[in-house]
Amino acid sequence: MSNVLAGIYAEQEQKALFSIIIKAVLAPDKTHILHNMNTFVSEIEAIKILEIVDELKQGKPIQYVLGETEFYNCRIKLSPATLIPRQETEELVDIIIKENAGYDGQIVDIGTGSGCIAIALAKNMPDAFVFGTDFSAEAIEIAKQNAEINSVKVEFIWEDIFKPAKILSLNPSIIVSNPPYVRNSEKAFMHRNVLDYEPETALFVDDTNPLIFYEAILEIAAKILQTGGKIYFEINEALGSEMIDLLKKFGYAEIKLIKDINGKERFIKGIKNGI
Repeated sequence: MSNVLAGIYAEQEQKALFSIIIKAVLAPDKTHILHNMNTFVSEIEAIKILEIVDELKQGKPIQYVLGETEFYNCRIKLSPATLIPRQETEELVDIIIKENAGYDGQIVDIGTGSGCIAIALAKNMPDAFVFGTDFSAEAIEIAKQNAEINSVKVEFIWEDIFKPAKILSLNPSIIVSNPPYVRNSEKAFMHRNVLDYEPETALFVDDTNPLIFYEAILEIAAKILQTGGKIYFEINEALGSEMIDLLKKFGYAEIKLIKDINGKERFIKGIKNGI
């Protein structure tokens, strides 16, 4: 397989992909093939492996090839309408869980997509009441299926944050969002398996107004987030100072930029003042 995918994926990525494919296709008692290349595989298994490799050769992400991925120990089903969850977003979930142990109020995940954030929070904060919103009806359907797959209760709301309605009836003390934040000018630096397959509306924003989604979410938060409540965002690492200014404009205190595992300023949090 390494020869087939050479030039498309780095050697380390090829090894990781091979491991994922073997675990996805073979029965659990055959996964030792990872350590013993002489293990017999059936014709059906071999055909399936080759089909997966053929899709990978076209640049299709393994998560879309398999139709699912793992996120914070949750199984997340995907479709072309949903973004592939990233490791950085797992870090955001981890921050929220660790900072809010025992929380039993409402949490709202705005722009939920596959539902991965909402579902991981619901699974690990069982006393909380978790809601997820998205403008994509298909994404909402996938998110509902994912909640069922992971045996958690999340209420998903289909609506546009630029025309909020149902969400305005909520009263959370925690809001979280990973909205589109990649500027169109940054497309040139991205791999084609992102550009060709992931939903553009979930990724990109116009360079002239890159914080448009954050501002809309903060407008909603001004109406529904309780005083003293927390807001958490995943952000573009290049726009940290602009995000600080935006949260200050909306009256947030204790604003903090948080670095991800790679040292990039990937998250921001703030506490809503009573002004």
